[in-house]
Amino acid sequence: MSKSPFNTPTRRGFIAGTAAMLGAPALAQTTEEPAFDSLRPAPEAEPAVRRNISSFRSVSWEPYFSNLRKGAILVDVTSRALHYWSEDQSVYKLFPSSVPLTDELTKRGRTSIVRKVEGPSWSPTPNMLKRNPEWPAYIPPGPDNPLGTHALYLSWKYYRIHGTHDTRKIGRQSSNGCIGLYNEHIAELFSMTKVGTQVLLI
Repeated sequence: MSKSPFNTPTRRGFIAGTAAMLGAPALAQTTEEPAFDSLRPAPEAEPAVRRNISSFRSVSWEPYFSNLRKGAILVDVTSRALHYWSEDQSVYKLFPSSVPLTDELTKRGRTSIVRKVEGPSWSPTPNMLKRNPEWPAYIPPGPDNPLGTHALYLSWKYYRIHGTHDTRKIGRQSSNGCIGLYNEHIAELFSMTKVGTQVLLI
């Protein structure tokens, strides 16, 4: 990748900060580690992550959706898991994910996928720029982009299901509202979903 004006200590600091900021649900933990501060770089030494694998389990779609038209995605913020069912019920997938830092940042309810982007660009929200005026207003697609390799845009403004190049975020409370997956998982989910796929966050 050719060098850009952002390949500087300032950009590296920004990337470290966003590593603790953007993300989605994943595995429940037996002990709750301190949440990342969304406006500061992640701590240098990460605490050991203990996961309660028994809570990361398959579920049926019927309690959550009346039908599977265009497929369905269930995001469980508590267990930090994303479930996907295809319209014909032939495919069911369960992925670990990252979730928002706090309950206040967590949006719950029904929405849908309105746009799919491979190689997304990213811009901080107006509130993010107000708090951090030194941040770049735009990050192009690539290895430094906090949305990873693929993004599914939801009907809620600023909310997405997306990948991440920072795998430390998966299974943690680490975002300002989005749901994050490993890049290989978002690529798989991206290939199966459609514009109009139902999404429910609980």
